[in-house]
Amino acid sequence: MEFEKDVIRKVTLKLIPALIVLYCVAYIDRAAVGFAHLHMGADVGIGDAAYGLGAGLFFIGYFLFEVPSNLFLDKFGARRWFARILLTWGLITMAMALIEGPKSFYALRFLLGVAEAGFFPGVLYLITQWFPVRHRGKIMGLFILSQPIAMVIAGPLSGLLLGMDGIANLHGWQWLFVIVGLPAVLLALPTLLYLPDNIKTVKWLTAEQKTWLSNELVKDETEYDQTRHGNPLHALKDKRVLLLALFYLPVTLSIYGLNLWLPTIIKQFGGVSDIQIGFLSSIPYILGIVGLLIIPRSTDRLNDRYGHLGFLYGLGACSMFLSAWLSAPVLQLIALSLVAFCLFSTTAVFWTLPGRFLTGASAAAGIALINSVGNLGGYLGPYGIGLLKEYTGNMAAGLYFLTVVMLFGLVLTYVIYSKLEKKKA
Repeated sequence: MEFEKDVIRKVTLKLIPALIVLYCVAYIDRAAVGFAHLHMGADVGIGDAAYGLGAGLFFIGYFLFEVPSNLFLDKFGARRWFARILLTWGLITMAMALIEGPKSFYALRFLLGVAEAGFFPGVLYLITQWFPVRHRGKIMGLFILSQPIAMVIAGPLSGLLLGMDGIANLHGWQWLFVIVGLPAVLLALPTLLYLPDNIKTVKWLTAEQKTWLSNELVKDETEYDQTRHGNPLHALKDKRVLLLALFYLPVTLSIYGLNLWLPTIIKQFGGVSDIQIGFLSSIPYILGIVGLLIIPRSTDRLNDRYGHLGFLYGLGACSMFLSAWLSAPVLQLIALSLVAFCLFSTTAVFWTLPGRFLTGASAAAGIALINSVGNLGGYLGPYGIGLLKEYTGNMAAGLYFLTVVMLFGLVLTYVIYSKLEKKKA
C-alpha cells in the first residue's frame, strides 16, 4: 500500500538518521576505553584484570539506573531526557582524561554507566511508539547499524588520537577521551530542539497519516496480545520480560567481550602500530554492517525470528572457536569478522521481540529491565576475559569462554521459543 510506505518512509527519514548519529557517538565513546587500554595501563598502573573490572563497571551503573531512566523518559519525553543523557555522559567521558589509577578509573566508569543508562533502551522504546510491529525488523536493523559503523570509525580515529601523545603535555589516551566525549556535549542542544515527543505533536505528518499510524499501533496491541500494565513497574514481574532478559545476556556478554578486547587481540598478532591496530579493528565491523543489511530484512520477509537467531548463534559459536584455535592472523581476523556479522545481526533481531508482548509505559519498563539485566554481560564479558588473560597470558582462553556463551545462547533460543511462541501456535 503506497500510503503506508509513504508514512513509514517519512517517519524513518525524520527519526532514524538522527538516532543513528547519536548512538554512533555513544558507541564510539564505549569503544574508546578498549583503545586507551593499549597505553593507559602502563601510564597509570592498571593491569589486565583491573582494566576488565573497570571496563565492566560501566554496566553495573547502567544496570542499576536503566529502569528509572526509561520511566523518566516516558514522563519527560525523549528529547528532554536524551539531551540530559548526552550532556552528562559527554562530560564524564572527557573527565576520564584525569584518571590517576584504578580507583578513579573504577569510579568514572561506574558514573559513565549511570549517566548513559536509558539511552539505548529509550531509543528502542521510541521505535515501539512510532513503528508497527511488521516494520520493526528492518527499522531495528537500520538503527543497530550505528554500532558497527561506530566501530569502523572508532578504530582508525582512536589510532590517530593515540598518536597525539605529548601534545599540550597530554598522553594520547587522554586526548582520546577528551575528543570522543566532546560530540555528546555539543549534540545535547540540537537533540532537545529536534527530536519529537510523540505522534500528535509533529508537523511533518498530516492529520490522516497521524490517525492511520496511531490506529496501526493500537491494532498491534490486539493482534500480538500486547500488555499495558496499569502500573508499568508490574512489567518487571512479567515472566516474558524476565525470560527475554536472560536471553539477551549471551548477546551482550559476547559483543562487549569482543569489542573491548579486540584491539588487544589484534595487538597480539605482532608487529602492528596503533594506527594499524585501529584500521584492522574496523574490518570485523564492516562485515557486521553487511549482516545488518541482510538479516533483519530476511526476518521481516519470512516472519521468522527464532530460526534466524538459532542460525546466528550457531555460526557465531563456530567462528568464535576458530578465532581462538587458528594461529594465522589473517584467518583469525576472518573468523572474528564472521563473529561480528552474527553478533550485530543477533542484536537487531532480538530487539524485535519485546515489542511483540508489551506496549506503552510497560514497554518502557520492560525494555529497560531486559537491557539492564542483559548488559550485565557487558560487565561479565570484559572482566572474565581480563581474568583469563592475566591467568593464561593469552587471549585464546577468553575466546573459548565466549564460544561457550554463544552455545548457551543457541540453547536458550529453543527454550525461549518453546515458552513464548509455541503456545500461540
